[in-house]
Amino acid sequence: MATTRSFQAMLNDFLPNSLLKEEMVKRDFILSKVEKDDTWVGSLGSSANGGALVVPFKSSSASSIASGSLTASGDIAEDEYVRGLVTVQPEIWGSLMFNHRDLMEHEKVSEKNFLKILPDSITDFMDYMKNVVSVNLLNGAHFAKVTTATAVATGIVIVDRADRFVRNQKVIITTSTGFLTGYVKTINVNTGSVVLVTTRSGATTLDFSVGGADILALAKIYNDGFQTVAFSSLRDALLSAANGGSAALYGQTKLTYPYLQAINIDGAGVTLANMVEKLFNGFTTTRRLGKGNPTDIVMSYNNLGVVMSIVEASKGAYFVSPSSKKASQYGWTEISIGSVTNQELKFVGVQEMDDDIIIYLDWRALKFYSNGFFRKRKSPDGIEYFEVRATTGFQYIVDVCLFGDLVVHRPSYCGIMYGISLTY
Repeated sequence: MATTRSFQAMLNDFLPNSLLKEEMVKRDFILSKVEKDDTWVGSLGSSANGGALVVPFKSSSASSIASGSLTASGDIAEDEYVRGLVTVQPEIWGSLMFNHRDLMEHEKVSEKNFLKILPDSITDFMDYMKNVVSVNLLNGAHFAKVTTATAVATGIVIVDRADRFVRNQKVIITTSTGFLTGYVKTINVNTGSVVLVTTRSGATTLDFSVGGADILALAKIYNDGFQTVAFSSLRDALLSAANGGSAALYGQTKLTYPYLQAINIDGAGVTLANMVEKLFNGFTTTRRLGKGNPTDIVMSYNNLGVVMSIVEASKGAYFVSPSSKKASQYGWTEISIGSVTNQELKFVGVQEMDDDIIIYLDWRALKFYSNGFFRKRKSPDGIEYFEVRATTGFQYIVDVCLFGDLVVHRPSYCGIMYGISLTY
């Protein structure tokens, strides 16, 4: 038995090309654009709320106006303020592992070798970690859904977003009786078929019927731990409880305070032919009933494709500003569309956005609070890796963490269209 090598084992043969790796598609729209505050130390969620993030808001304004006489002193409605609290600071950890044998093949073990052992591996992993967080911040704790009920013993699930899966990834899938854990073995991005096995390096397919469980259509799939604790999302914050969002924000019931209510627009009537018209109508409703001024209409690439097709076929009614269209290196596409009323809006297609919602976003409404944003775990003596010893050799683990949460402190500035169901 020899000590374990992973990367170095491939260097025994001549490699005329650079190491083949999957291109990393940047899916970090929210994290790249949102305002950030790195001063939130965090909270233990204690009864005393020590370290809790305070989200104050004006729940009502002075409104006492009378005709013909002064308002009675007892009837004067004053400004009312409410103290909202984020009592628990969510956290996410990402981990990388390197083999000591790879580090010592040619040179001595050093921090320089350690950080260069795999081409761009730490950078790629950070991109992936940001992708996972951004998907969470937009759509909710889950990152994919099952599209059809699944054969129980084959380990095969048909999912809506196969592009979000990675080989060997640990996933948690919702069943009719709870949750099952599986590991991704194969992914077919064209059919949406993902095969799950029982262990990371095993070949035994996951049996979904364990304990009498069933995998149903629309069952949610999570990254490890996200089914229990995850970051807040725009879906949960902006949608009412009746439409699939949360019932409260910062410990305060949404229905009690208009300030906490985003404008919800039913998208059930959206078709491939009328989407642009419906989006402009939704913007008008958001401006009329809301308190903000949304600048971006954020949607999936599927929905942006529908928008662009309509605009191309209806140039008399809508036009794309010639200087606005751009394909961003960060993985999203922006176009500014005007109508006959000269109202111009920015339509943003985002890789990590789900198809069933479209968000009217006023960037003043949200901020990401954290304690240092993304950073590598470091020991008190400054070491940035953790050493593990086994009979197969030494390994080094690098951990990256993010402590914080997305706070939508002005929900009423935004709108959200929900229930969109199209066959693209």
